Amino acid sequence: MQRFLIQKSWIFLLPLLVLAGCKKNNQNQSNQQPPAELPVETVKQGDATVAREYAASIEGVSNVEIRPQITGYLSKIFVDEGDYVRAGQPLFKIEDQIFKEQLKSAQAALISAQANLSTSKIDLERKKELFRNKMVSDIQVKEAEAAYNAARGAVSQSVSAIESAKINLNFSVIKAPLSGYIGRFNYRLGSLLSPTNQDPLTLLSDIHQVYAYFSMSENDFSNFQKQGTGSSIDEILKNTAPVSLQLSSGENYGEKGNIDAVEGQFNKTTGSITMRAKFNNANNLLRTGNTGKIIIEQYYSNVILFPIASTRTIQDKIFVYTIDKGKAAQLPIEVEGKSGNNYIVSGGIKAGQQYITEGFDRLQPGAPVVAQKKAQQKK
Repeated sequence: MQRFLIQKSWIFLLPLLVLAGCKKNNQNQSNQQPPAELPVETVKQGDATVAREYAASIEGVSNVEIRPQITGYLSKIFVDEGDYVRAGQPLFKIEDQIFKEQLKSAQAALISAQANLSTSKIDLERKKELFRNKMVSDIQVKEAEAAYNAARGAVSQSVSAIESAKINLNFSVIKAPLSGYIGRFNYRLGSLLSPTNQDPLTLLSDIHQVYAYFSMSENDFSNFQKQGTGSSIDEILKNTAPVSLQLSSGENYGEKGNIDAVEGQFNKTTGSITMRAKFNNANNLLRTGNTGKIIIEQYYSNVILFPIASTRTIQDKIFVYTIDKGKAAQLPIEVEGKSGNNYIVSGGIKAGQQYITEGFDRLQPGAPVVAQKKAQQKK
């Protein structure tokens, strides 16, 4: 009976053993799948142009603070904020009654000084005549001459006071020193104005041309100088190709500009240097305070060009895939910039090496890989 039970148990276990053996064979077969066939290309070199962008702030070629030259109450405003004004056009008026009275007083003082001068002259001539007749002493003549000279000085002083009063009266009307656009008013009618006021009345901006200020890193500036033509920075700027301006909206400004100035030293905090580009602004599209980007095209000769589509970005690092001894290899590369659909590569891969062009999204480093035949790649 016991022998019969053992035989019966083997009958039930036999199918399980066969099933386990089949499963193991299937796993071995799956682990021995053929390597993936992926398309490959050869790393090439060529010439490229890179458009580098730099944040820029816009200012008019002249930004003038309008300030009073005298103290008084603001009595009239002839323009409005944002108006375009021409040089010499009245902008503001300070209450001028006190300055008119000062002018009248100075004119009256001049009349009195002139009368005193006439009297002093008559007295001097009379004493000179008496001195010739030996009726007065030499000291009396000299005293008369001194009085006459003092009267002449008083007349000159009065004339100067009149001119000063006229200047102050003219300063009561504040005029535009140049043509441009009026900014925001910092004072209103009735405000007490003084040359010592902390804020100006307003800002007048001449924007027929504008400056775009931007900063360039030390490395970029070094490349800028190397690619320029000339033995000095002035010659390099003179021979530099025009630059473009991209507006904050993303549109390109219609006029090209020229870099015409470089700051004398680098900023120790940021490690950058400020540069300036000038743009014509005939349509007054640009205003002081606008922002944008300066676009400078830099030319690179005989550099490694790598298709952007054949790279993978992982945690701000860029990788490419190559085949090393029949296995996939992931290589980090150093990128100098972009040129069209290609990266300009400065390190990590060399010209002549082969790389996998596509199909590496789920490819793990070390996985078996073979290069796909050219005929298959063309299909």
